[in-house]
Order: sequence, then C-alpha cells, then structure tokens
Amino acid sequence: KTKKFQELIEKRDKYRQKLTGMYKNFRGVVHESAVSELRYSEIKVYEDLLNSVVEEINKIENAK
Repeated sequence: KTKKFQELIEKRDKYRQKLTGMYKNFRGVVHESAVSELRYSEIKVYEDLLNSVVEEINKIENAK
C-alpha cells in the first residue's frame, strides 16, 4: 500500500511540473490554429491525469 502511495505521489508531482511548464507557454487557443488546439488538448489530458491521481491518493488517505 505504501509503495503504491509513493508512486502516486511521484506521478502527481511529475504531472504538476509538466502542467506548470505547459501553462507558461500557453496563450490560449488561436482561431483555426491546429498547433494551439493540440496544445490545449494535451493540457486537458494532463489535467485529467493529475485529477485522477489526486483522487486515488485521497482514497488511499481516507482508507487509513
């Protein structure tokens, strides 16, 4: 249980760091720009990954 918890903490930190870097360079979705739309989609994927990891961490913490 503690090994999985530690792995989740590491994933959470990695995703947060990645998102922070992505947000720094993101200026919004430019109309009819495929690149900005792809960046936006990638940000949303990482946000979902981060949220699912945080939810799993909370479940483990609440089970203790």
